[in-house]
Amino acid sequence: MSNAVSLDRIDLKIIQKLLDDGRSSFSSIAKEAKLTDVAIKKRVESLIKKGVISSIEANLNYKVLGYENPIFVQMRTDMGKHKDLVKKLISFDYIIELHQVLGEYNLIAKIIVPSLEEAERFINDLGLIDGISDIKTQLVLSELKKTSALPTQSLQKKL
Repeated sequence: MSNAVSLDRIDLKIIQKLLDDGRSSFSSIAKEAKLTDVAIKKRVESLIKKGVISSIEANLNYKVLGYENPIFVQMRTDMGKHKDLVKKLISFDYIIELHQVLGEYNLIAKIIVPSLEEAERFINDLGLIDGISDIKTQLVLSELKKTSALPTQSLQKKL
């Protein structure tokens, strides 16, 4: 059974506009939706309250900020030490995303580091942590697609 909330055409339009440009003003969204800015503001607040929108944030270009391309680190862990291990991994600055997954490896971390030498040191240190039994890494060569938009087919069916 799904926990999906019910959204109407206007909610979906608001979401799409914010995904396209998180700085879109309520008045610009209101013009497109043919509503008042107050109505849009209330709908955005409602979407936040329902948990549909968790945050509106800047999307950083790490390369411009002096970091290497991201590295994905797959980790096989001892499930008996999983809870403490996750706490420890979450505390590392270089780990910008951490996901529990199904498969041969049960955790995937996305890390950014200032240099490949620092990546090597950090990944070696990860391998020494009690509870991590195996690590596999993948260095991103280039980002081919990145989006937080809803799949177009789903949107078209609802609009």
